[in-house]
Amino acid sequence: MTHCNAGGLATAGYGTALGVVRSAWRDGRLARVFADETRPRLQGAKLTTWECVQEGIPVTLISDNMAAHCMKQGLIHAVVVGADRITANGDAANKIGTYSLAIVAKAHNIPFFVAAPLSTIDFALSNGDLIPIEERDPVELYQVGNTRICPVGVEFYNPAFDVTPAELITAIITEYGAVPPGELKQFQAKQLV
Repeated sequence: MTHCNAGGLATAGYGTALGVVRSAWRDGRLARVFADETRPRLQGAKLTTWECVQEGIPVTLISDNMAAHCMKQGLIHAVVVGADRITANGDAANKIGTYSLAIVAKAHNIPFFVAAPLSTIDFALSNGDLIPIEERDPVELYQVGNTRICPVGVEFYNPAFDVTPAELITAIITEYGAVPPGELKQFQAKQLV
């Protein structure tokens, strides 16, 4: 399963999370991708599914709130997401909803991977509480097309990202290999030698 879009349309070349998916498909280790829609901008529905179809990878689109059900049904065997920023302790900021997905994966004993280049890791930030989170335009929540879907007077909260704590992450997959979140500093030191 994947969340948001971390393929060639969103990253350089092969992609991060979708790069892992592509490799698993190419190696015969993946039968199907479950992509959630990734509200409110629908990057999973619009971009991830398109990239999978272009590559001939079987893909099933699900609503964001179906992940737990699909995991309980045994349809999901691993989750791989991208990251916009990773801190020194392994906390990872990604599209809103990633943290919820990690909690649900943990509850079902499903491995949760974050795929990102080593340059995404900000060793100057000790933990995810220090990552500033952008709040986006509320129109993403209250309007579909040209139609308002809720009454005037409703207040909105629309953060673009959330932070997944390192303890929910099985491993961080970089261009140099996979590493448990708690071993990032040692991993980085080895790559610089």
